[in-house]
Amino acid sequence: MMENTEESSPLRITPTVRALSSALRGKRENVSDSGRENGDRLFPDPEKLWFKESSAKNLRNRDFLSPTTMLNTLYADGQVPSAVMSRVLSLRGSGVLPVAGGEVMGEGLRVRVDRAAAFRSVLAGGATEYLKPSSQKQGCVVLNCPALHPKPDTLTPETLTLGQLRTVLLADHMGALLRRQGFAVSYCPTLPEDSNIITFLRALGIDWPAAEANWTNEEREEKIQAALENSTYRQRETERGRRTSGGGKKVEEEESKGALRVNLKRAFQEEGLLGYDPSLGTCTVHRDSVSHLAQLDLATSDCTVPMATVLHVTSCQDEFRQQQIAVLWRASGATHIQRHLVCGPVKTPGSQLTAAQYLQLRRGQMKEASEMKYGDQVEGQTWDDIIRVMTSATVRFELLSTVHTSPVTLDVQKEGGLSTKGPRGGVFVMYNCARLHTLFDSYERGVEKGLYPEIPEGSQLDFSALKEEGEWLLLFNYLIPFSELLDQSGQALDCEGGGARVNIKTEQICKFLVSLSKDFSSYYNRVHVLGEPLPHLFNQMFCRLYLLRALRELYHSALDTLNLPPIRQL
Repeated sequence: MMENTEESSPLRITPTVRALSSALRGKRENVSDSGRENGDRLFPDPEKLWFKESSAKNLRNRDFLSPTTMLNTLYADGQVPSAVMSRVLSLRGSGVLPVAGGEVMGEGLRVRVDRAAAFRSVLAGGATEYLKPSSQKQGCVVLNCPALHPKPDTLTPETLTLGQLRTVLLADHMGALLRRQGFAVSYCPTLPEDSNIITFLRALGIDWPAAEANWTNEEREEKIQAALENSTYRQRETERGRRTSGGGKKVEEEESKGALRVNLKRAFQEEGLLGYDPSLGTCTVHRDSVSHLAQLDLATSDCTVPMATVLHVTSCQDEFRQQQIAVLWRASGATHIQRHLVCGPVKTPGSQLTAAQYLQLRRGQMKEASEMKYGDQVEGQTWDDIIRVMTSATVRFELLSTVHTSPVTLDVQKEGGLSTKGPRGGVFVMYNCARLHTLFDSYERGVEKGLYPEIPEGSQLDFSALKEEGEWLLLFNYLIPFSELLDQSGQALDCEGGGARVNIKTEQICKFLVSLSKDFSSYYNRVHVLGEPLPHLFNQMFCRLYLLRALRELYHSALDTLNLPPIRQL
């Protein structure tokens, strides 16, 4: 599919880095991307020739840098030929940031972006192209949460562990991200509508699929049972003496009763499944396993493509069990792609809490913090809703801001309150999003009073008025890169090979929002956006409002992937 025209293509970091690399390497495109000896010179990977600056200090004099070490690998003594400099400085292309200037200094070749042109390009049209993934994908993804499957009884909030809650929140976040990229997403398992676990999940803003209490999946269970009984990987009577995994007396008793057993090791070896535990051996097929597989069969039944990707989001404690289920499903004839997103443990030093107790603790702390700040006005449905959303934000940021394979350690001491100001995750993010709403409410009141005119069209503004370093930081580090950040989860799923496990940077949206909130808060505390109602100040004020309106929409877009509605006032 063709890109938009060069002028209207959204500015992107990756195409800019590629174009800069191409300009710097010149006619060396025949050099392999991984670098290859040419005479006595090793040419570097083009992706590593440049990097984007992000710190406020470095952004004062450069936006992109090709370090001296890289220049030395390309040119004798790091001397960049004038023809190459000319190519770099006259850089153009679809999605490429406009270049204002550059020079070779001690640290390397540094390049500055034409900031006024970049502000105008991003903000004048409303920035909508920067708030969604850069491309739309197709395909079906099923997010399976083993923690929610009956074993054999339906789970309750009182039996749900914090590690299991982490997997559910991760599945919810991944589903929202993948939907944004165009995937058809479904969740597994379907839960009983009237169950306590559904009520608990909805209190956290999780819209998990539910069915009427009298609903059954028996027909599919019977189909799966029959498929396993007829599977080529079923362990026959003649094989029973050659077991591939231990089990002792219990296995002998099951065999004497004629229990159905499947040789998982042979299944994953013959099916060419990579990354599965070699000690899987054979396993006895129990009722809860058949129920699990029938739920997966149901979740994939609506897929419009022949092969879905099933992402098992599981805790490290349950990974072995989930590998058994995955291979068992393959042995039953299912050919869908299966990947495992494995979460590290959640630790609570000094106490043991269930998911229900943890949510209750955080809700109580949130209510107490709100009452300390706002007093008696903290009552009624509006405040109940605010406290519910803020509690959900706190929980999500605590459990999702860490690399998914790493452990999370929670402070669950009852005497510790939750600050509404400190840069501590969810509350801090929601508070700064609310500040943007308050700003625009104040501006609208000023318009009603006749103090300010309505915001004009972006084409009428001179964006060179945005000279504050915090303004460029917000555009260059957050608004422009956000679209590519949204692309990443789908790209990780597309990666072929690599075995059963998949690693996705699931922590990035939370970290992005916390970092954005710190930089926005610093800027907002320093700059008076709504100035004196004097005509000669209006252009700068409107340019800032354009930037902050785009930031407000950026907050909404990012929070939407966490299923957190913005709060207008705090």
